[in-house]
Amino acid sequence: MVKNVQIKIILIFTIITTVLITGLSIYFLLNLQNINIKLTTQSIQEVIDYTNTFIANGKILTIYAIFAFLLIAIVIAIFITKKVTKPINKLISSAKKIAAGEEIQIGKDIETQDKEVNEIVDAFGIMTKELKENLNEVSRKKNQIETILLHMTDGIIAFNMDGKIILVNPAATSLLRILPEDETFEIIFKKLNININMEKIIYLDNWTSSEERINLGDKHINLFFAPLKDENERPAGVMVVIQDITEHVKLDNMRKEFVADVSHELKTPITSIMGYADTLLEGEYDKQTQNKFLGVIASEARRMAKLVTDLLALSRFDNNQVSQQKEEFDLGDLAKKCQEKVQLEIDKKQHQIECFVTANVPLVYANKDGIERVILNILTNSIKYTKQKGHIKIYVGFVYNDAYIKVIDNGMGIPEADLTRIFERFYRVDKARTREMGGTGLGLSIAKEILDRNDGSIDIKSEQGKGTEVVIRIPTKTRKTSLEENNK
Repeated sequence: MVKNVQIKIILIFTIITTVLITGLSIYFLLNLQNINIKLTTQSIQEVIDYTNTFIANGKILTIYAIFAFLLIAIVIAIFITKKVTKPINKLISSAKKIAAGEEIQIGKDIETQDKEVNEIVDAFGIMTKELKENLNEVSRKKNQIETILLHMTDGIIAFNMDGKIILVNPAATSLLRILPEDETFEIIFKKLNININMEKIIYLDNWTSSEERINLGDKHINLFFAPLKDENERPAGVMVVIQDITEHVKLDNMRKEFVADVSHELKTPITSIMGYADTLLEGEYDKQTQNKFLGVIASEARRMAKLVTDLLALSRFDNNQVSQQKEEFDLGDLAKKCQEKVQLEIDKKQHQIECFVTANVPLVYANKDGIERVILNILTNSIKYTKQKGHIKIYVGFVYNDAYIKVIDNGMGIPEADLTRIFERFYRVDKARTREMGGTGLGLSIAKEILDRNDGSIDIKSEQGKGTEVVIRIPTKTRKTSLEENNK
């Protein structure tokens, strides 16, 4: 609309100026031509008189032209005031009201306002609304980015070309222990003993290592450096991404330890089997010696078979290849059957064992074979690590919606420092003693895997030299039914 008004004003001025200049030019040219004619036909005095009259009339015409021009200029000024200045003032007033948070109503007084003014005001109203929406959208995205940075576990730091921090999130401050006075790239990474050049990252990114790994206390930190660029692809600074890779390092170390343990566990019995077999082949021995050597070979072979079986079980768990056929069964009856299966070992060590089953324990809902394996593992460990004539108590009960088995012994116990690691694969509290007793270090790992897949849990409390308490919780049919109903 404003553009149309500007075109109209320019067009009017152009036409008026053209008409005035053209009219004056024609008048002067015609009179100059008459003067030339009169010079040849009339006397000098008559020419002078005509010239004076021409000049006088020219002055009058010029005055009239100037007057007409001024009059038209005044009319145009009034027009501009009405069509441009007044709407602009109204727009400014409306803008101030919007900035102050006041609501404006547009286009109501159509009968009292000029139609074009209302169109301009309406257009400005739409524009301001769109501008407010755009500003709100920008603000919303900014808040989203700030929220993401605030709650990111990875740290982010951005530096400008002068090496000063322009952005840092709480994770970066915590991971690198940045203090308020640490304001520049050089200060932060000099404190961390990292020899890295900011200019090389910016200008020689393709030829410079952009990743560093450091240790801060018990944490392993990975730093990734990348150049920042503006909208014109020009260097604008450096961004650093900080990742806490402590868990990754621990898992990698556990993997390496696992491979080493498997190799060692397989190598030891194989060496024994080969040694005794070669000894038997090299000479003739009496029946008693042969039986002794064959007994060692058989024992080591069984140990290898158990180790391979446990490894295959863990592998199936890891690959979700274990069939989880759940059913209802009585946990108290299963506990008594497990006790009967290990009764021979109990009698050998002359343990005093008692089993208490609370009345009205609800049926549990789980994989029966898997739970039986867990109970046998816990009972076997209690028998192994409890001295001759020790005491073992088994309690079967019900708490809330879980049935439980509690096994308490007065055996050698577990040091407090080892309690957090006893469910790790191949972890042994006393490696030599465990290996001597035929343990593989995988029993508790398998037990935990089975219970996790049956929505159960296992908790172990122990004190070295005083004994161990193991509590296994298994969901009942009632709890399973209520969980299924909630999921629906």
